[in-house]
Amino acid sequence: MSLYELLENLTLEDIEKLRELKLKEIQQLPTFSFSKIRFSDLKRFFKIEQNINISNCFENWFNSDIEIQENISKFLENLILKNRGLIQNYNEEDLKIHFLSPLFYQIDFKSFEKKYRDFYNEKIRYENDKLVLSGEVDFVLAKGLYESETPYFFIQEFKKGVEFSDPRPQLVAELIAGLEISNFKNIKGAYIIGSIWNFVFLEKIEKDSYRYYVSENFDSSKIGDLNLIYKNLLFVKKEIEELLK
Repeated sequence: MSLYELLENLTLEDIEKLRELKLKEIQQLPTFSFSKIRFSDLKRFFKIEQNINISNCFENWFNSDIEIQENISKFLENLILKNRGLIQNYNEEDLKIHFLSPLFYQIDFKSFEKKYRDFYNEKIRYENDKLVLSGEVDFVLAKGLYESETPYFFIQEFKKGVEFSDPRPQLVAELIAGLEISNFKNIKGAYIIGSIWNFVFLEKIEKDSYRYYVSENFDSSKIGDLNLIYKNLLFVKKEIEELLK
């Protein structure tokens, strides 16, 4: 069939469908994967400010009255001994299996009663009138047992040898998506580079405007810092359980 014959046989309904398809193509929103996003991408669509005044932001979180029991402290000491000299050189999967999994299992981020748990490589998608943020996240603590319904806390790992390896813009993008999905005013997370942890607090200022805070370094190869990391994660767990009462 020639092009002329094809055009001759088009109905008004066919033409309308073609017009709708073209409009959808023109109006398609830019889509960004969490794993490949940069701060320059985020700043095209959002006003994002890092506040270096962190003294008040982490006060309640880091100075809670949670106490680390002696048996937990011994468990953490043993975890360090088993990974001594290796943790800084672990790739992502090594870090998960040898260090993070035992740590998270001990904390027990799961409750059948309150219906929340930790999810790994969970697909998250957030869309507004400007863009789409989507992809798999390393770790999200969320309401739901079969799928993430209301995200509360994210952890992003450094990916050794990967082009888009900086975990900070990835985590900030995940926090923005999680905050908007959950309709929160603020949200917490952390990123990990080798043995070093940094906790992050993000708050919404107004529509498409956010401010985030990054904590000091916590070195998980040192027992004092690992005790504090454990305590900070326990605080997140207890905070979620309070919200789900």
